[in-house]
Amino acid sequence: MSSKIIECIPNFSEARRPSVLEEIKKSILEIDNINLLNIHSDTDHNRSVFTYIGDPVNIKKATFNAIKKASELIDMNFHRGAHPRIGATDVVPFVPLRNATIEDCKSIALSIAKKVGQELKIPVYLYEESAVSPDRKNLENIRRGQFEKLKNEIQNDPKRKPDFGPSILHSSGATVIGARNPLIAYNVYLTSDDITIAQKIAKAIRYSSGGLRYIKAMGVLVDGKAQVSMNLTNFKKTPVHRVFELIKIEANKYGVNVSNSELVGMIPEEALIESAKWYLHLDDVGNNQILEHNINSTFD
Repeated sequence: MSSKIIECIPNFSEARRPSVLEEIKKSILEIDNINLLNIHSDTDHNRSVFTYIGDPVNIKKATFNAIKKASELIDMNFHRGAHPRIGATDVVPFVPLRNATIEDCKSIALSIAKKVGQELKIPVYLYEESAVSPDRKNLENIRRGQFEKLKNEIQNDPKRKPDFGPSILHSSGATVIGARNPLIAYNVYLTSDDITIAQKIAKAIRYSSGGLRYIKAMGVLVDGKAQVSMNLTNFKKTPVHRVFELIKIEANKYGVNVSNSELVGMIPEEALIESAKWYLHLDDVGNNQILEHNINSTFD
């Protein structure tokens, strides 16, 4: 494997048909030197998040394979789920890890976007660090109205013209591709089935409506529980424990508590260490005191 390691976290609009997910998985693992780290599926969201790493050359091959396979097996005309989406492969972020830069990821994202648009005839929008205009940096702006509304707007509104591919949605919808820094996808469940409470809490904590910086949030119903679904886009400046504690405070206003929380995909070790420091008052703990970190460093 190359000294550069890139992470890819494609989100697919499917979680209710395991056979489809298995075919997507196979298409990724057909490529050499790709390590599939995690698959997180949620049937209420009807969405699955794959996390894999590899060198720049092979990560491009694996990702194209996955987008192609999803376009063959997922028909957005019949897709229903709690999570906003515009395509079979809804969003594809590339994240720099070892010895890689955001510029490396931007180059990969641009290459994949062109190939998907030209060869698969899927409309592609570039976002985050790859965005070609400020209004497309934010994923929510691109996904406005979801698949159903975009079907009409992509043909009739010049502002909705994709960066690559045709200005028409077929059954696989559109795909958003880009480069970004690591984020944490984090969900908190409440001891209530009242989705309006989760929606009010999400509004209170997310940055776009006056909450914490680097937080995107929405309220949904999952497994009969109200869920605050979030992306923490800069955990160093807005740490996980601060978000969790604010949700507890907001939930208390409505007479409910936090039931449990979950990660979607992976979390940086640093984020967990910082939360441990905060909750346990471990002022000076560092990587040198983490057993597994020392073992990995010794045998790396």
